[in-house]
Amino acid sequence: MPEHKSPDEAQYLRDEIRRLRKSLLELTPSLDVLLKRRGFRIYKKEPSEDLLLPKKEFRSSYYELMKKYSFRLFLRDVIKHQSFFRLETVTRYATSEVTRDYLEYMRKIGLVEKVSDGFRLSLGPIKSFGETLEWFVAETFKTEFTAEAIWGIKFKRPKVGGDYDLIAKVDGAILYMEIKSSPPKQIYQKEITAFFNRISDLLPETGIFFVDTELRMKDKIVPMFEEELKSRYVNPPKIIRMEKELFQTEDKIFIINAKDSVAANIEKVLSWYFRRGH
Repeated sequence: MPEHKSPDEAQYLRDEIRRLRKSLLELTPSLDVLLKRRGFRIYKKEPSEDLLLPKKEFRSSYYELMKKYSFRLFLRDVIKHQSFFRLETVTRYATSEVTRDYLEYMRKIGLVEKVSDGFRLSLGPIKSFGETLEWFVAETFKTEFTAEAIWGIKFKRPKVGGDYDLIAKVDGAILYMEIKSSPPKQIYQKEITAFFNRISDLLPETGIFFVDTELRMKDKIVPMFEEELKSRYVNPPKIIRMEKELFQTEDKIFIINAKDSVAANIEKVLSWYFRRGH
């Protein structure tokens, strides 16, 4: 029979892994250095003009709340109706009671203010939820995995342009993550092509295509990946389901969604990568 560890032992092991990762982070070259070795120099990163973030004293609680899919969907609606909205306008994905709590929290931290018989965003204008989502995922890597992470990165590259949504250093290896706040129906083949082009240029040890949705990846995203692989390989590698809506190909390129939790799904990817599927 396998030996079951007590909660205290399990927590000790998690803390020990975190401590070892922190030590490794300090002993290995910084992300800047790893990128320079590959000929990549950061031109711009982490833009703030389209970021829906509270003051620093509220960011820890804000990050914790952003772990909830319903809160992220609520934030999308707040941004969509930022100049004026009522409670019922942003009550699509949670109960009225939960949404009222979200609104009260947003007022408390200074991101939403009361106007006449409704509300409006205190900051603005905010074009989209994209940069805020990138910030959240970068915080997830830093907080949950003790990894160095940067987001919204631009490089001056002659052939492959565009932004790299997130790049992290995990145990001395580079991880690149494309982060989509749009639902699968608003993601197109050209975006899959751009993802593969950036991987071909940067050559990260791990690539993740993340869609912030609880919808199925198998219906649209996986077929587009299969099409892209067919266009790039004579004998294209297969896309394999790891579990639920998590997929991988060649043990280094992953497709994930937000079902269950973003951090849990990233952890499953890292575990698969380091174990190489065995």
